[in-house]
Amino acid sequence: MRILMVSDFYAPFIGGAEYEIQLLATELTRRQHTVSVATVWHTGLAAQEDQEGVKVYRLRGLSTRVPWFSQNPGRRFHPPFPDPSMVWGLRRLIDHCQPDVVNAQGWSVYSAAAALLGKRIPLVVSARDYGFSCALRTLMNKGTICTGPGPLKCVDCARQPYGFPKAVAATAGIFLFHSLILSRIQAVHSVSRFVESVIKRDLLGTRPGRTITRTISDIPLRHSGTVSLENGDYPLPDEPFILFVGALQTNKGIHVLLEAYHQLESPPPLVLIGTVWPDTPETFPSGVTVLYNLPHAVVMAAWERALFGIVPSIWPDPLPGVVREAMSKRKAVIGTAVGGISDMITDGENGLLVPPGDADALAAAMNRLIQTPDLREQLGEAAQRSIQMLIPDTIIPQFESLYQEAIDQCKHG
Repeated sequence: MRILMVSDFYAPFIGGAEYEIQLLATELTRRQHTVSVATVWHTGLAAQEDQEGVKVYRLRGLSTRVPWFSQNPGRRFHPPFPDPSMVWGLRRLIDHCQPDVVNAQGWSVYSAAAALLGKRIPLVVSARDYGFSCALRTLMNKGTICTGPGPLKCVDCARQPYGFPKAVAATAGIFLFHSLILSRIQAVHSVSRFVESVIKRDLLGTRPGRTITRTISDIPLRHSGTVSLENGDYPLPDEPFILFVGALQTNKGIHVLLEAYHQLESPPPLVLIGTVWPDTPETFPSGVTVLYNLPHAVVMAAWERALFGIVPSIWPDPLPGVVREAMSKRKAVIGTAVGGISDMITDGENGLLVPPGDADALAAAMNRLIQTPDLREQLGEAAQRSIQMLIPDTIIPQFESLYQEAIDQCKHG
């Protein structure tokens, strides 16, 4: 097949969704498909390049020309509506690549849908967050999981982080161009059962039967080789430690984790490896080591030395890859019973689950694993077994089948 993948971000950007689409593109290429990727251009990156046989095209969009669309000039998001410049670039790229199927994710879906108007090419949407329901993409409304979108409700929720004009623009885009996506979408791939339930509720609505829907787990990250942590370049504690990996922000539960850690008596060290965000804590308590933007190989080496992992997300994290990274290293994980985490962790069998935002429950679970080495080992072994089937040879055929089904439906629809 000739496959065009469209994404807000692509390598060298760091993040779960970015890694997942890169792995999917690479693995599809290894199976002899012709894969191209279209993404938003950023300063300092090539407009076109080849990455492991994948042709990457970076298109200039409105977000790169209008500064107020993104607070971070180094990470400009596609807007939640068709970007005229992106649409034009995608139409030209579609004419050039002649794809059999277009697989889009993020808010780039809006431009992909517009670019496909008048063409008999199926659009497969990959849902890795909640951007079709939520202007913030988190499905969080003032600290709690949102029960569904509404124009005034969404503007009120988004205006604090975005400001009123941007909140109105983002909310209007999601509601006004909802029908555009529905007019072009052939299939939806969701990364977890929770994400699929939100897609059916908020995007597909009364027409889910007309759209192919599949829950397909993303591919766990390949181990990026091994590195030595003994040379002092990465100042990890000498003794085994509790490990958190992810964005150091409120929705990821970082403040809850620090509160729970404070409750422990004489705990092992806590290591936080992640990226900085506007709500990242400015100071950290004694016993906490913070390391920023580490290479993936270093993260995986850190997992080898960890006692266990913590994934304390407050938001319904769609399918955090960090859970499977820890599991691959035979580590028990304490996660929150929210979003896609429950797809990966079965409480008491291959990890522990606690209510989101509950520092007391998290502290109790941490104490339990600290004080019970046999339980840590048992859960870690079960965790490693539970992900052994999540390999490209089992996941990629599911994508191939979804693409082919979308192609066939488009031909005969």
